[in-house]
Amino acid sequence: MRHRSRSDSPSAPRRHFLQQAGALGLGGMLGAAPLAALAADSVVNLPFGNGERALVKYPQKRPLLRLTARPPQLETPFAVFDENIITPNDAFFVRYHLAGIPTQIDAAKYRIAVQGKVATPLSLSLEDLKKNFEPIEYVAVNQCSGNSRGFSEPRVPGGQLANGAMGNARWKGVPLKAVLEKAGVQAGAKQVSFNGLDTPVLPTTPDFVKALDLDHALDGEVMLAYAMNGADLPMLNGYPVRLIVPGHYGTYWVKHLSEIMVLDETFDGFWMKSAYRIPANACACVEPGTAPTKTVPISRFDVRSFITNLADGAQVKANQPQTVRGIAFDGGYGIREVLFSEDGGANWRAAKLGEDLGKYSFRAWTIETTLAPGAHALQVRALNRIGQSQPLVPLWNPPGYMRNVVETTHVTAA
Repeated sequence: MRHRSRSDSPSAPRRHFLQQAGALGLGGMLGAAPLAALAADSVVNLPFGNGERALVKYPQKRPLLRLTARPPQLETPFAVFDENIITPNDAFFVRYHLAGIPTQIDAAKYRIAVQGKVATPLSLSLEDLKKNFEPIEYVAVNQCSGNSRGFSEPRVPGGQLANGAMGNARWKGVPLKAVLEKAGVQAGAKQVSFNGLDTPVLPTTPDFVKALDLDHALDGEVMLAYAMNGADLPMLNGYPVRLIVPGHYGTYWVKHLSEIMVLDETFDGFWMKSAYRIPANACACVEPGTAPTKTVPISRFDVRSFITNLADGAQVKANQPQTVRGIAFDGGYGIREVLFSEDGGANWRAAKLGEDLGKYSFRAWTIETTLAPGAHALQVRALNRIGQSQPLVPLWNPPGYMRNVVETTHVTAA
């Protein structure tokens, strides 16, 4: 049986989304006003074909790069990642699959149904989560599976994203394990599925439902988050509760969570069985232009690293000390080392790592360099604590997932 909790009663109190735009930390209810950008401030050209994007400001957000309007898909301008190791709520990227997204949620009436192979089905309010369970808190990266897809060669279908479909936040909420233990998982359970309040517009479109193996769901780290960087979640990032699956791609981070279903079989819905799948090999890759013979669901992040304070094509002063800084992260083993090259990978040296905010977080790094006059190819390569690193050439798969090539930033010193 499927159940979807809804909070759209005509008698529910309303606050209008546009009036909420400047509210301090209020992710709250959205009014009946259309969900639309307030204005297009300017246009940015991303460095690949058809890369023109409008910078638009949605409520509770600063201007972000708009990929689509219905549903809203908003990418973080890359310069944001040089501001702070924590991505501000108003700059955090937005990704929906279905156009029927909530525009109003009454927190007092909101419920999460816990059903299926459980001894005691539950209907949990936001207040229940906050008062009846011990909270946990950690910093974790959320990254879209298709982050950087726009750089794929040959090109692939899907949202043509640059490197901004990721963000790092401090999440607070309740361990999924505690909720499942309260419900009492019955013998024979295999997986747990998750549904949210977003809905398809067309009846032929499959609802967006994801699933985790039971052992993963019970690991104590998967979280029902109700706070993000010390405030309510922004509406466009899943208010009032979203699933946090640290170290795993954002496809599992179900927004506006409304249903948790314990299953005695492997969930075979479209978004697990057909979508978000990668080649079933160690590199999750195939020869460009070919198709894999076997696939598996996408799971953990690969290792990634970026230079954040110098853009490709930047000019710097020659023969003067220059600080280069950036970020690195992986799927939860933690970053051990970041290597930097100012000569296109011919020579590498270790950067200085910043504060460790946890194994799921961005890790800041810095290094000093002095560049002679001329053109330079700056590269950065991270290694995690189990020895995984980044390829020197891009790997390819048909959906354009999991890009983690060593990035090159071309600068000119003069």
